Amino acid sequence: MSGPATDTASVVIVGAGPRGTGFLERLAANLPELYGDEPLDLHLVDPYPPGPGRIWRTAQSPLLWMNSRAEDVTMFTDETVRLDGPVRPGPTLADWAGIEGRGFPTRPRQGAYLRWVYERALAALPDTVTVHEHRTSALRIGGPRDGRQRVWLETGAEPLHADVVVLTVGHLGAEPDPEQRSLTAFAARHRLLHIPPGFTADTDLSALPAGEPVLVRGFGLAFVDLAVLLTEGRGGRYEERGGDLVYVPSGREPVLYVGSRRGVPYHAKIGYVLDGEAPPLPRFFGSEQTDALLGRDGPLDLRRDLWPHIRKELGWAHYHRLFTAHPERTSLPWDAFEKAYAQASPHGPEIAALVADAVPDTADRIDPDALDHPLDGVRYGSAQELQDGLRDYIAEDLTRRNDPDRSPDAAVFAALLSVYGQLARLGDRVDTDGWWHGFFSYLASGPPGPRLRQLLALSRAGIVRFLGPRVTVEADEGRGVFRAASAALPGEWTEARALVEARLPDPTVEHTDSPLLRALHEDGALATAGGLLVVDPADGRVVEREEGPHPRRFALGPHTTARAGAAFTRPRTGGLAFGQNDAAARAALAFLREGSCRLPVPLSA
Repeated sequence: MSGPATDTASVVIVGAGPRGTGFLERLAANLPELYGDEPLDLHLVDPYPPGPGRIWRTAQSPLLWMNSRAEDVTMFTDETVRLDGPVRPGPTLADWAGIEGRGFPTRPRQGAYLRWVYERALAALPDTVTVHEHRTSALRIGGPRDGRQRVWLETGAEPLHADVVVLTVGHLGAEPDPEQRSLTAFAARHRLLHIPPGFTADTDLSALPAGEPVLVRGFGLAFVDLAVLLTEGRGGRYEERGGDLVYVPSGREPVLYVGSRRGVPYHAKIGYVLDGEAPPLPRFFGSEQTDALLGRDGPLDLRRDLWPHIRKELGWAHYHRLFTAHPERTSLPWDAFEKAYAQASPHGPEIAALVADAVPDTADRIDPDALDHPLDGVRYGSAQELQDGLRDYIAEDLTRRNDPDRSPDAAVFAALLSVYGQLARLGDRVDTDGWWHGFFSYLASGPPGPRLRQLLALSRAGIVRFLGPRVTVEADEGRGVFRAASAALPGEWTEARALVEARLPDPTVEHTDSPLLRALHEDGALATAGGLLVVDPADGRVVEREEGPHPRRFALGPHTTARAGAAFTRPRTGGLAFGQNDAAARAALAFLREGSCRLPVPLSA
């Protein structure tokens, strides 16, 4: 619908990918109770296919995998989700596709699942709802707080008229920051190649030359995609030989020199099922602690105010599992340990002393601070020693992540998810992005184990070379090349004529490449925290600096202060994102039901 406003109530959803689809599902589920059979116009705005959206579109390489197992992906609520609306169960990706649940599906397969979920949500809408799909981008939102909104699209001169606007735009791109602009300019002067942060599947990699060194900064999931597209994507293949995985090059691959802050890849996905007693969570970072933090005046500091409690929570999950599942590796009864642990201050040395007495083997202890810096202080005598050392590290990680005797690792994974749920309650009171999100991803959102087996094969084949931790990249004007060095091998520099930033852009509203969010930010009304859009944690309403929550504008997803952590929800885990979607949908429908929402739009809006 475009052109003059009508009397029919209207909702515009900007972003029809997974989060927009999740909101749509909740809207359909709650509509009979809260809105009845009144007519409603529903607009979905997205240049990419509704359902999968940009990231999960089916038109991408089948070599790219999901980062979750098929059985761990659902788009449907169950009785563990805290919500006021009705539960509408549905199949997991594994059940829907009829595939092995422990496998890692391709992204196109996930895209097909999301398209089906979208179509099912549409089918659940009554005939009184008219759906309009707009395969374009939204550019700007206008309108007063007490009147209908207008949403201008890239195509079409007339705006959409909306009583409620919901921003579910997903992961944001970003305009290059000063460092990236400088590196791009340097590359242009010297006829080099610089690829700034971005979505690897959307990046043109064809200019990276075969056989030539390429510096890669970033060792997370974006690097995994990069390595896949530049190896198998260029005709290479893997073979099993005597129990080892061997990479057979096509001859078209570049040589990837990879480094990062930690210098190691994200930990592999855990390869076993956690059986027996699970740690009762939350325990030391739950609603009691977050309520107390919310009661304080002023902003909160993550490291000072939250990290001690989070660290104690992670330790609690680890040791609960160790004592209950592997008691032979402990030297105190669980009841005694639990009591002393509960009484110990999260800020003091008591926990470390207790653990030293109760857990004899240091390999059975957890130190979250040390986990974040696995190569601190490590030095190698040569580049080859560094390659051997990193290969040993990756092989040991793979072994551990597939060993049920190391099941406390899986308990810590559950605790990380629990912590993320509590952080969402704090909203804009604390900046939870940056370091925390990277730490969470490093421990809990790493690649499938088979990807690290492939990484080892690529290393042995000489296609991937490790640079090490705290990597430094320089633009050498005199030599006209990029150079990289690592703290683990001081004084040794690697030169290349290509540099790839293998990471996603920082999701900031200030520097986003989304014209819609940039326009909202430039209007000066939006409240932001840590670069994210501040929303009311109760129902996702967009918060304005002076006026507070906007009655007609909602936002859900990773660009907000209520980001839910994992990209997709595992069945029967509480579904934080589902609860957020439900609360927003119910708030929007209740607002529409009031009947006073459809005031005329002033011509000056």
